[in-house]
Amino acid sequence: MMEAAPLHAVVGFPRTFRSSRSSHNFVRNGSRNNAARVSCVSTRKIPKRLFVQFIGLSPLLFGYHPALAASLPEMKEPEAIRTVKLDSGVKFQDIIEGEGVEAHEGDIVEVNYVCRRSNGYFVYSTVDQFNGESRPVILPLDENQTIKGLKEVLVGMKAGGKRRALIPPSVGYVNENLKPVPDEFGPRRSLMSHASEPLVFEVQLLKVLRFQPLLTIN
Repeated sequence: MMEAAPLHAVVGFPRTFRSSRSSHNFVRNGSRNNAARVSCVSTRKIPKRLFVQFIGLSPLLFGYHPALAASLPEMKEPEAIRTVKLDSGVKFQDIIEGEGVEAHEGDIVEVNYVCRRSNGYFVYSTVDQFNGESRPVILPLDENQTIKGLKEVLVGMKAGGKRRALIPPSVGYVNENLKPVPDEFGPRRSLMSHASEPLVFEVQLLKVLRFQPLLTIN
């Protein structure tokens, strides 16, 4: 039974890469028929496609194979933004889902927000629209200190999240002592002048400040 030919004989490497000693011994100890057979094998050409696959340049290395391509997961289309309606009449949408600590009722949180009228008219923002500087506000999630509608929006959010909410006046600024209110007289007056109508808040939860015994809320 004929033994498998050496690797260099199958691929057909140039003669300079083969051992002259092994070839010499083979010819000296073997028969002429065996020598002729080896010579024939060593000079036989193989198909280019077979050679390419042999050295590893098969389609698998280029990331494509019909069987593998069929098993790749398909890209899912982003889900539509869902609107949640609470019993109080508040409606909100999750614009960005946070991945940090979740806020609960009674916690103290740090947020940025933009307030607009329901027709889109700008009222106030903690982020300067010209230079991007922000002045976050700290709110207790307590409806005796923060407008109830915004408190309901913030409860259940995770740090890093952002929600857009429509807050009806019945759970909004029912009195002027509720937060959040701008420090400046002009923006505060503008906000209070629209307190009797629905307001749109886009709020981003930056941090959940839970164990802050030294923090006082005026």
